[in-house]
Parts: sequence; structure tokens; C-alpha cells
Amino acid sequence: MYLNCHTYYSLRYGTFSEVELLELARKNQVTRLALTDINNTSAGLNFVRKAQECGISPVLGIDFRNGVVPCFVGLARNNEGYKELNTFLSEYLHEEKPIPYRAPNFENAFVVYPFEQVQQYALDNFLPYEYIGVSLKDLRRLPFSRYGDYRKKLVLLQPVTFRNKKDFNAHRLLRAIDKNTLLSKLSIEEQAHPEEKMYPVVNLAEACKEYPHILENTEYLLHSCQIHFDFSQDRIPQNLKTYTGTTTGDEELLEKLCEEGLPYRYPEGGDHIHSRLRKELELIKEKGFVSYFLINWDIVSYARKKNFFYVGRGSGANSIVAYLLRITDVDPIDLDLYFERFINLYRTNPPDFDIDFSWRDREEMTRYIFTRFENVALLGTYVTFRERGIIRELGKVFGLPKTEIDFLSEGRYHFDKLDEVAQLVLRYGQLIRGMPNYLSIHAGGILISEKPIHYFSATHLPPKGFPTTQFDMVIAEDVGLYKFDILAQRGLAKIKEALQIAWENQPEAAKGVDIHDIRKFVKDPVINNLVKTAQCMGCFYVESPAMRMLLRKLEVDNYLGLVAASSIIRPGVSKSGMMREYILRHRHKGRAEKEAHPVMLDIMPDTYGVMVYQEDVIKVAHYFAGLSLGEADVLRRGMSGKFRSREEFQKVRDKFIRNCRRKGFGEELINEIWNQVASFAGYAFAKGHSASYAVESYQSLFLRAYFPLEYMVAVLNNGGGFYRPEFYVHEARMLGAVIHAPCVNKSQAANCIFGKDIYLGFMYLRDLESRVMDRILKARRQEGPFTSLEDFLDRVFISIEQVSILIRIDAFRFTGINKHELLWQAHLFLGHGNPLEHPKLFPPVHQDFQIPKLHTTDLEAAFTQMELLGFALCSPFQLLKTPPQNRIGSRHLAQSLNGYIDIYGYLVTVKNTKTHSGKRMHFATFVDQYGEVFDTVLFPPVAAKYFFRGRGIYRSYGKVVSEFGFLSIEVIKMEKQDYVQDPRYAEMKTASKRLSNRAIKDDPADPALSGNPE
Repeated sequence: MYLNCHTYYSLRYGTFSEVELLELARKNQVTRLALTDINNTSAGLNFVRKAQECGISPVLGIDFRNGVVPCFVGLARNNEGYKELNTFLSEYLHEEKPIPYRAPNFENAFVVYPFEQVQQYALDNFLPYEYIGVSLKDLRRLPFSRYGDYRKKLVLLQPVTFRNKKDFNAHRLLRAIDKNTLLSKLSIEEQAHPEEKMYPVVNLAEACKEYPHILENTEYLLHSCQIHFDFSQDRIPQNLKTYTGTTTGDEELLEKLCEEGLPYRYPEGGDHIHSRLRKELELIKEKGFVSYFLINWDIVSYARKKNFFYVGRGSGANSIVAYLLRITDVDPIDLDLYFERFINLYRTNPPDFDIDFSWRDREEMTRYIFTRFENVALLGTYVTFRERGIIRELGKVFGLPKTEIDFLSEGRYHFDKLDEVAQLVLRYGQLIRGMPNYLSIHAGGILISEKPIHYFSATHLPPKGFPTTQFDMVIAEDVGLYKFDILAQRGLAKIKEALQIAWENQPEAAKGVDIHDIRKFVKDPVINNLVKTAQCMGCFYVESPAMRMLLRKLEVDNYLGLVAASSIIRPGVSKSGMMREYILRHRHKGRAEKEAHPVMLDIMPDTYGVMVYQEDVIKVAHYFAGLSLGEADVLRRGMSGKFRSREEFQKVRDKFIRNCRRKGFGEELINEIWNQVASFAGYAFAKGHSASYAVESYQSLFLRAYFPLEYMVAVLNNGGGFYRPEFYVHEARMLGAVIHAPCVNKSQAANCIFGKDIYLGFMYLRDLESRVMDRILKARRQEGPFTSLEDFLDRVFISIEQVSILIRIDAFRFTGINKHELLWQAHLFLGHGNPLEHPKLFPPVHQDFQIPKLHTTDLEAAFTQMELLGFALCSPFQLLKTPPQNRIGSRHLAQSLNGYIDIYGYLVTVKNTKTHSGKRMHFATFVDQYGEVFDTVLFPPVAAKYFFRGRGIYRSYGKVVSEFGFLSIEVIKMEKQDYVQDPRYAEMKTASKRLSNRAIKDDPADPALSGNPE
């Protein structure tokens, strides 16, 4: 009886999920129900999936509105009708145009016009599929309307938006957030009517007893609508079925491509390679995944034609077919990658191929896919209301000042000590927590479907400009749509650009370098020594303090060790306590045999019986707990969060424990193994995925080893990495570079290098306009270097504000003239008016100005650099108000082991974390006076007493400790050190005082100043 039901995917309007809607329907004895979210289809597929489980017949539709103003409700008669509605909505969402109050001619959909809209627009001449919707509150007005005589056209349109008063309160908050207004100023027109609730069917019958034809028409409408999507275990994939047009053609092409790839990948040949290939091809064909492989091959083939760098990773990296097609660069034979993680007979979804491209190339690759294939869309995702966002949004809704909102956001409050309004913000925040706030785009998921995308969902058009589904990857997989992951990362751009810079800066050394020669790199002692000593600043995935710490603890000095470390660092392994156990077993031979269960050690001998990779979950479930490979894969996928609560996952979990008991394992062992599985399976990498990461790490490590300065320039030019840009500048200096501030004759927009001289790019000058950069570079290309400030001002159209930035950063130092004098010159040259941009007909005539002799100090230059670049080019220790009391640094930690140390450090990064009991603690990394890095830890008692107050130099006192050979400091006391006063402002104060005194002396005209009593 309900044709107009909303969930919280009626964004910033609805108040509960599609599952809760179905539960509400069941409570009210409703057996057939229409979901019609406002201009949204996010919940549609899952509503159909869950309705089947609830014994409710689902109907899908859309509530078409302009803002909150209703136009009409569309109800799909069948799947084609749903596609029609989605196509219509998508057109209006893409073009951002208002929806008309009259529906188009739908062939497979019903249209219901709300009673108020029918009256407002005096609608008439209704088509066979068009109806008038009357709500319970409209029944009172029906007898007084000429539409009461339209007996065959009247249906019950009772909207369902709330369950209770709490939902209505949440709705009002959402509407206020959406309108960016105070709750007290939210207009009634922007809110739904409080009576938009679901009532038992008997109540509806009672309310409509004078109008039985309304209920009959409504029943007819509902029973005329049938929607079906296949969510069964053996559902047919909805991806593009064939690449060539026929299944036979696809299979022949795949075999041909594999044969062509064999000599390139395996020049030595081998029966075991052909055997593995045949096994994979048979399974790929049997599972119907041939086109999936060929589409990925097509994508990477285009990338190679365009000379785009890419890395193929994911579970597909366990496949020899993927290796031969050059989708991945990981040899599954060499690494003994677990075949069943890649694919098995029970697997319903294709293997994952995450293909990383440079952040510069990803958009073109996406555009290629949309051009090359039909029925393509980006995959959507939902951004939900979270803690801080809720506080900020509701703080504004309740009228809190920004300072109070900031205070609440920090979370350091006692609830009982807050005022009433602040408590309301926190209390009401619980009502909207976890609700979707707006639609966004999945990090890299692209759908290529056999049927039009609108068969499954409407699409919206985010700023990227590509149609995007209104559902996420979990729902997509449920219905058989499997994504292609086209991702962007900066690491690949760094590698590509570093090679280009090396060819320009060291052409002889760079000649013949093959960045894809991984077999050579993994055996290179220079590169492996960088790994062992954790000298990895700027290198992909291995530069963070946590990874640097792990490499030192594991004493990693080879490729396979790095592969393992790449997965061990993931949250699941570390939080389960197995990271520590892995390190112990790695460092102490014989511990694995003593501590590991024999079955676990037999399953995973390479990792000492410790689960490290995703496929270890499958192995343990299959060999230890006796689950089938299909059940084991359900278990692995079930760990990924959203699947965890699903019924099929719970069944597999119960069987895991039941089988272990049947095998005679003790409860303590069963719980220990299950907790390990549960703690990390959703976070750990597949081994092939880790191997792919390690390949890219070795490529960047090769460049850091042999072209360190060029590589650091490329790192800086591509947005840095884990650290702030100043630390990559510092690292380049430590590697032998001479760092120069931007120069109008040497610098480019990005950083550039000449020999060992690195010139920072204009891009670091925060307030320098990009158009000014372009003009400078264009003038230099056309007429050569600038000879003076006057020459620059003659050739470059620029305002006094913009040229002042360049002068202050000393970009005209080639002139040999002090920058204060240059500022005078610029002001006198440009005057006070805005320069006009026009061609100069005659050579400029310059006047000679008398400018006083001025000077600049290094200290003043450092503070100017901090203001304009964000960091100083000198050592920050030179800026301390009180010089360091000692010269202790990282190099002195070993000799102070288990003793106490007083050390100064410039803060690099802080990791804030919490103990199991929820207490705050910190891990901090610093640079010492010698430019070397050291690490500290602040345990909860110290973290509660001392705080990090932004970047700067801290003096720490603490105990030097060693864990597996990695030295760090357990801080006992810490104090931030003051910098000297900025001399520029000190000079301004002095000058101001001097001028003030001079005015008092020199202006006797004013009796008040002259001291004259008259």
C-alpha cells in the first residue's frame, strides 16, 4: 500500500536505511513495498536483495523533486521501466537542470502526481500510466476537489520518511545542514510533514473506507510492478561478456597473447610453466573470466603505446596469464604465489587487478576506457557523517561560535562540564552518525557492463566529468558487476620524471638504464644495503618511520624480505601481535619450530607459520580448519568490513570453529588462530600485491642509489610523499646537493637541477600567480636571461605585489644588488598605478634614482623564506633564541643505550595513537643537529603532560632503548624551543619608534606635541 518510501539515501532528508525500512514494513504487515528515494537510486539493488530475505515483494521507483518540491513519483513496472527512470533522472542530474512538473512518456513505468501538485498546476488529460496520489491528510480535501471524480486515477500516496519523533528530529537537523542555516531559522517548507509515517495495513483500510477504489487502484499498481535482479551464489557476471564479440574469439585471442608473451617472460622455457599456464587458462575459460583479462590487457596495452608507467597488482598478480599479458610484472612462478588466491572453481568474482598509473596519466586512461567501451561508469561511494564532521555541521546549526566548535572537535572535553547547547550538539549528533552525507567517487573503480549502466542505477556527474553510479562496490559485486581498478599514485610519476631528469642531467650515466630490469635490481648490493639501513627517504612505500623501523628490525636486505615487510606493516598483522612474533621467529632460528603449531608451520614455512598474506587466510581455512576453497574465499572476503555481518560469513565462521573442534584442536588454539584470522585478513595484502609494491620500491630505490639528486627533484615535483617538502629538500642537501632559492634566470615552475645545483621552483612561492610564472618563462624562452631588474620589468607584465615576492625571495640575486634596494627600484619604476599589458612601441626610458645604501641579514632572509616558501633554507637550529646546550645527535644513541640522553630535534612527523585502554600516546620522528633522523616514543603518562605544538625544535630528555636493534628514545621530558624574534618585525618596531620620536621633535606646529603649554 506504500508507493512513496524514503531511506537516508534521500540525502539530507531521509532518516533510516533500506534494511530498517523493510523491518518497519514487516512490523506493519506490509507485504509489497515501493522504494522511491528522492532523486536517488543508491538503495535500490540492496533493497531488492534484502526484500527477498524478508518475504516482501519489492517495487523500485524514484521520487522526482526539485529540492524538496515534489514533481512526481515514478514506479518501474519492470527492469526496463527502472532503466527508463534511471536514464531520465541521470539526464537532469548530469545537466543540473530542473525536473519538469509533467513526466515524459514512459513505456514501462507508472507516474503518480502528488495531489497538491495536481491542484497547483491544474493537471488534466491523464495518460493510462499516470495517476493522482492522495495522502492520508489529503483525504479530507478530496471531496471538495474536482479530482474526487477521477475514481480510476486515484491512488494512495502516503509518504514514509519517519518512524518516530526521533527520526523527525534527525530530519530537521539534516535539512538545516543541507540549507546551511540555523535550526531555529529552518522554514516549514523545507521540512517533511511530521505524519509521513508507516501505519499498519488495517489502519490504512480504515482511513480509506469511504474510498475503497483508492486502495483497489493502489493494489493494482503495486501488483503490476515486478523487478528482478539475480543475487544468487551462482549469478552470471554482468560485466562485458565478450571482448571480440564471441566467446570462441576471446579464448583464441587469450591463448595467442599468452603464447606471444612466453619468450619475453620466460626465455628459458620449462614444462612447469606450460603446465601452470594450461591449468590457469582452463579455469579462466570455465569461470567465464576471459573477457575480463582481455579488457585489462587492452587497457595496459594502450598505456604502453602512450609510454605511461603503470603497476598491475592485486590478487591477479598471482596469475601467470596476467604476467604473460604484461598486466603485472610479478613472476608467480619465481615467487611461488598461491594459485588458489588468484582463482578457484568456487570463486564467483574475477580476480582483482589494481592498475596504478601516474597521477598525471590516470585521467587520460579513464577517458580512453570511456571512449573504447560502451556502458561504462565510475563506481560511486558514500561519504557518511562522522564524529568531527557531525560536530562542525551541528555546531553551525545550533549557532555555536567557531572557537567552541573547534574545542568540541578536539574531543578533550568532559560532557558534564559542557553547556546545554554543546551537549545538544553531541547528543543529537548520535541521530545522524553513519548516515550518508553525499555521494562521491570510488578511489579507482570503473564498471564496464554488458547492459547499460542505467539498468542498475541512475548516474550523477561529479567534478571529474565522468558518469558515476549511485551505488558502491559492495552492491555492485552483489549483482555481478565487478570493477576494474584504475588508480593514481605519485610514485610512478616520480620514477618516470627522475629518469627524464637523469637523461638530461647525466646523459652518459643514464644511457641504457632499463627501469624494468627488476631481476638485476634485486641482486644489486648497493640497493639492498639501502633497504637494510633503511635509507629510503622518498622511496615508494618504504619511507615512513614505521616501515623504516620494521626494515631495521627485520634486517631486510633482499627482495623477498621486502615483499613480506610490505604486508607485515599492514594494520591487521601488527595489531594481532603477529608482527612481533614474525620478527622474533625471523631473528631467532628455531623459535618457529618451537612456538608454531606444526600444521601452521607446514602450511606457511616461508613466513615461519605466521599469517602474513591474504592467501594465508585461505590456506589456514582450507588446510587447518578443513573448509572448502570456496568457503575459505568467502571467509577472506568476509573480513573486508561490510561483508562481515552477512549471514554467509557467519555460517563459514561457525563451520571454521566446528571443524577445528572436530579435528581435536583445543579451544585455546582455535580461538588464537581465529583471532589472528579475524584481526588482519581484511587489511593484509595478497602476496602478489606485496610483490608488486616491492617491485616499485626497488625501482625507486635504484634511482635513489644511482641518481639520488635527480630522484629527489622528481619527488619534490610530484608532491613529495610521506613527509613535508622541506624534508626532501633537506635530504637532497644531505646527499650532496646545493639548494638555491627560486631565481628568475634559473628556476622553472617546478624544481630543476644543473649538476648538483637544485633550484627550487616558482611553485613554492605560495602567493605567486601561475600566470606570472608563465610570463617569466615565456619571456626567458623568447629573449634569453634577464640582465637586470629593469630589463625584467620591461619584458614581464607584473604588478608591484607580485614582483615584491620575487625580490623578497632574492630571485634577482644575480644583479648583486641588495633586495631592499631592488624593492625601492621596483616601486619607483612601477609607481603606484597598475601596469598596462601592451606591446612597447619604443624602448623604455629609465630615470636614475638616488636610493640609500641598505643591507640584508641571513636571519632576515631565513624568516622571509619561511614566510614565502614555508621553510627556511638554513638549518632551523640557527634560528634558536638560545643555542643548543650540547651537540648530541642520532649518532650518539648507541653509546647511550639503556642510559639517558638530552637531545635536540627538529620535528619531522608525529603519529598519534591510542593504547588498548584508549589512552593517548605518540611516536615522533626528528632531525638532529647533524641532519640525521632519530625516533622517540611518548607513552601515555608523558603524552598527557607534554604536547606537540606544531613544527619547530624540541628538546627531549629520555631513555635510549633498543628493540630488535632499532634504537629510539622513550621520552621523559620534552620542551619546545623558542626561535629568535623575526628581525623584520623588530626592525619595523624600531623604525616606527624612531619615526614617532622624530615627529615629536620636528613638529612644533602642534602644541600638544611640542610641549608648548599654549
